[in-house]
Amino acid sequence: MSRINVKQIRNVAIIAHSGAGKTTLSEAILFNTGATDRIGTTEAGNTIMDYEPEEISRKMTISSAIAYCDWKNTRINLVDTPGFINFIEDTRACLRAVDGAVVIVSAISGVKAETEKLWKYACEFEVPRIVFINKMDRESAKFYNALDELYKSFESDAIPLNIPIGEGENFKGFVDLIELKAFSAEKGKSIEIPIPDEIKATVDEYRQKLVEKIAEADDSLLERYLEGGEISKEEIMSGLKQASITRRFIPVCCGVASNNIGVKHLIDYILLCLPNPEEMSLISPITGINKKDGKEVTRKPIETDPLTAYVFKTIADPYAGKLSIFRVYSGVLKADSTVINANSNAKERIGSIFYLIGKKQVSVQSVGPGEIAAVVKLKETNVGDSLCEEHHPVTLPKVKFSDPVISYAIAPKTKGDEEKVSLGLNRILEEDPTLHFSRDEESKEMILSGMGQVHLEVALEKLKRKFGVEVIMKTPKIPYRETIRTSAKSQGKYKKQSGGRGQYGDCWIEIESLPRGGGYEFVDKIVGGVIPQQYRPAVEKGIIETMKEGILAGYPIVDMKVTLYDGSYHTVDSSEMAFKIAGSMALKKAFVDAKPVLLEPVMKVEVIVHEEFLGAVIGDLNSRRGKVQGVEPQAGGNQKILCLVPMAEMLTYANQLQGITAGRGLYSMEFALYEEVPAHAAQKIIAERAKQKSEEKEGA
Repeated sequence: MSRINVKQIRNVAIIAHSGAGKTTLSEAILFNTGATDRIGTTEAGNTIMDYEPEEISRKMTISSAIAYCDWKNTRINLVDTPGFINFIEDTRACLRAVDGAVVIVSAISGVKAETEKLWKYACEFEVPRIVFINKMDRESAKFYNALDELYKSFESDAIPLNIPIGEGENFKGFVDLIELKAFSAEKGKSIEIPIPDEIKATVDEYRQKLVEKIAEADDSLLERYLEGGEISKEEIMSGLKQASITRRFIPVCCGVASNNIGVKHLIDYILLCLPNPEEMSLISPITGINKKDGKEVTRKPIETDPLTAYVFKTIADPYAGKLSIFRVYSGVLKADSTVINANSNAKERIGSIFYLIGKKQVSVQSVGPGEIAAVVKLKETNVGDSLCEEHHPVTLPKVKFSDPVISYAIAPKTKGDEEKVSLGLNRILEEDPTLHFSRDEESKEMILSGMGQVHLEVALEKLKRKFGVEVIMKTPKIPYRETIRTSAKSQGKYKKQSGGRGQYGDCWIEIESLPRGGGYEFVDKIVGGVIPQQYRPAVEKGIIETMKEGILAGYPIVDMKVTLYDGSYHTVDSSEMAFKIAGSMALKKAFVDAKPVLLEPVMKVEVIVHEEFLGAVIGDLNSRRGKVQGVEPQAGGNQKILCLVPMAEMLTYANQLQGITAGRGLYSMEFALYEEVPAHAAQKIIAERAKQKSEEKEGA
């Protein structure tokens, strides 16, 4: 199989909010190009692209899938991406590796929050786009409303390349504004029909807008157009290509992916409007860092440049091993060769190379610039790593993923399976960089963090299916702290006599509060040797150990200064152990007298919602003891709410926000500070902690 000319490649991601029809459109494109012999549906669970059991059961794309097809002597590498908010960081990783995107907008629901976020990701990587307004035959479908939303949400000129004949139940087909031809809405067929009289005026209006936009980019065309001259079809197509790949405006098509209406026209426009890798490299040069001298270098999408490939996705399989999916930016990668991972400096053996059509693998001997392929069993390579020739190591920029927004404590259902849980999850983490797995040293819990509850549930379903281990999820323990409001003095005296040598330790301490975040401070003010030097560190050791265990509710004590200022000792009975116990006793007495309080972690929260949901979201945050710091207007009628909210109130916030905003709300949070827990809430926490300790004691 000969390699494909870089000019005959289109690397295209299909992006949209969940339910807009990404997988359906991908299936229709593969069918129309002859890559498959049928159009699968998510309802039937028989699609090429959604093949994981978790995707089939949930009827949604969870993990990006790759497929290739050929159309009019051009190779199209399709990437069907997730649109559900919990999984769109995977889409972000894929947008890093493509040259164009088809953005699907539902004619029913229009632009949603996920669409807006994905649009930002596409802007981040300077990816040219074409919009496909889908579901034109559904009840309540509104093409022109969706067109207006595109303009308002993205502040970009959205220029139709075709317009519908009717909408909803009256949808009868579409008119191609370049060819000035109408086509009927017969399933799977493009039958030319006369342009209906009732929309001729609309056709003329939007045709004129298209020609004007193209003419504006070329002075000679504009002059001719303003003088009433004709602009040829070839000039329109050439101008459309330049306008699209430089993102001067966004081309828009319409159709019905599920009935294969308008899909062939869309494929033609993908070839026309989206760039090949060579054109993309002129818009956004391929730059990286030379690992040998730290200088920036540029690679060209040609075979004679040194090999530079970027791994943008991995799939973990306990039997077949790890599958690494990569994009070649320059040079040629050959099967049965050795390359270097420029990020880790590790050598990797390249075995067989595959093109992918969903889970199907097609073996190939080599891949060149612009191609997307996969290789198995790379040992030291993960998402974001660059594969290069040994003497030309270059690291390409990595994608920076968003931080997790939700965490749960997990425990194996079967005692003794902790090791299996850890090994399995670490394999799953290889394919999903947005999952975080850790062990909380304070609570001793295993913590799994991700982008939402569904994200974590899917990860645990994979853990069970792939690695045969089940776990239970529970809300993680809040890392409360204890501190004091005022100062207090106390004596700790430990005296024990039981025949023979006894135990004696006696100390006086004063405790004082420190500013929030002040930590711990110990001051030795002993004078005259009332406590010998060798016993004083034991006093502090007893105090520190007690601070770790807590006194009020068993949480660590912070922000406190302890001064050791007096005491006594016995020449025979005193010991380090006795003074350690005395130090602990003194702290416990003084702490109770120093007005102890509980502290809770407070998070800095940013919530982005459409202005129609602003009041409801702020009201909900207030009910969570949140303190709104400000509201900032955003593009597309959105508002950003800045707020401080206790961590205890945010553990399941992702689910509630989705409910309040009909799936259009997004948020992020990070630790801000510790604040005092209100008295009524503190009493409840202390009581629950005491009950828990009692149950643990009984269980032991």
